[in-house]
Amino acid sequence: MRRAAVVGAGAVLALAAVAVSSAGEAAAPGDDAGTRPMPDFLGRGLWRVFTRLPRRTRLDVHDVSGHDRRVLWPPSWQVCTQYPSAGTGLDRRTTVMIGVVRKGESCPPRVQSARR
Repeated sequence: MRRAAVVGAGAVLALAAVAVSSAGEAAAPGDDAGTRPMPDFLGRGLWRVFTRLPRRTRLDVHDVSGHDRRVLWPPSWQVCTQYPSAGTGLDRRTTVMIGVVRKGESCPPRVQSARR
């Protein structure tokens, strides 16, 4: 009875290892080393950021106007800054940082001069 339990547990571990390795291979088909280029979001709506980036991308969105407002409704905000810059490779470990202001407001001068 004890031997059957050990063999059964070994089989479960082997199947789990195969499932994990195959899931890792299927995660990024066609990508070079799992990276994608960062799109250019400057001047665009924040909603585009949410729809264009992969679902599991780590995202940090903050108000750069100096008012320290919470971003509750993405369609009413526009992008002033982004990190990493457009064209940089994104992988699963990269955190994308987006600085926004409300639509209709202009980006602060200190933010405009800091853009590259």
